[in-house]
Amino acid sequence: MNQHTGHIHTPWTSLVYLLALTLVSTFVLQFLVVAIDFIWNGGMEDLMKQGKSVNSYMHKPVILYLLLMAGTVGTFLIPPLVLQRIERYQIYFPRQPKGEQIWLITFVFLFAFSPLMHLVSEWNAQMTLPEALRDVEQWMQDKEESMKVLFERVIMVDSIPLLLLNIVVLALLPAIAEEFYFRGTLFHILNRLFNNNHLTVWIVAIVFSAIHLQFYGFFPRMLLGAFFGYMLVWTKNIWVPVFAHFVNNAMVTILAFIYTKNGKTYEDLQSQENYSIFVYIGSLILTGLIGYWFYRYTHKKATIHGARLDKDTDIR
Repeated sequence: MNQHTGHIHTPWTSLVYLLALTLVSTFVLQFLVVAIDFIWNGGMEDLMKQGKSVNSYMHKPVILYLLLMAGTVGTFLIPPLVLQRIERYQIYFPRQPKGEQIWLITFVFLFAFSPLMHLVSEWNAQMTLPEALRDVEQWMQDKEESMKVLFERVIMVDSIPLLLLNIVVLALLPAIAEEFYFRGTLFHILNRLFNNNHLTVWIVAIVFSAIHLQFYGFFPRMLLGAFFGYMLVWTKNIWVPVFAHFVNNAMVTILAFIYTKNGKTYEDLQSQENYSIFVYIGSLILTGLIGYWFYRYTHKKATIHGARLDKDTDIR
């Protein structure tokens, strides 16, 4: 799918490059933020202390936001951009035909899927593992609680400036960085390995969901990742899943702001009221119909574009 203009490695070599770049870039950027904080507030000796995590900076909002941005940029944005530079391939597809309606269809699709996603989230949140995997389940619960504390501190705000900051840090930046990484680069590498769009879409979606370490929201996030993957496959434009990712994150961010303004808690945000069975059935039907509309619309645009290219070639 991606266009090459220079040397390209084998898929396994590209994957090793991507993982190495991810580890180095993540460590360097987050280390710089932590080092600046320690030097400014605690001295160099504190820099050597162990056990520091993002949650350790709850009382330092500036450092907390810097760490979140460093994590997003270092982990998901810099590696694909550097690898793209090394292998000289194009992941953005800026010249591919989209059509003005594609953005509206994407938004309506997410809106239609929302009740169904809520149902899957409720089911996923009640997941339990066999007794033999008790230690694994406890680790998953600890990770979930840690992420809950972090997001509660960051996302539940009641001022417009903080809302706008959250939209940038929690919606815009992750949408661009994560889509460039997963749908832009990892998809490209794995599709060269498997040569199967469907298999690659779902493998990338699983990795995309697992990397967030929120296992009680694993399945709805995996489904979203699969939708983002098919948006890329059908439109051949990375900016479409970027837009969908941004809309999804921004809606949660804005909803958290509304809940906070109304005196509601993070628990209220997570435990929204259940819909009736008819709403879930309607959501399933609408999601399928709009997904098919999305598919037909993008393929029609591609067919028209291809016919124009053939015509231009005949004229020449």
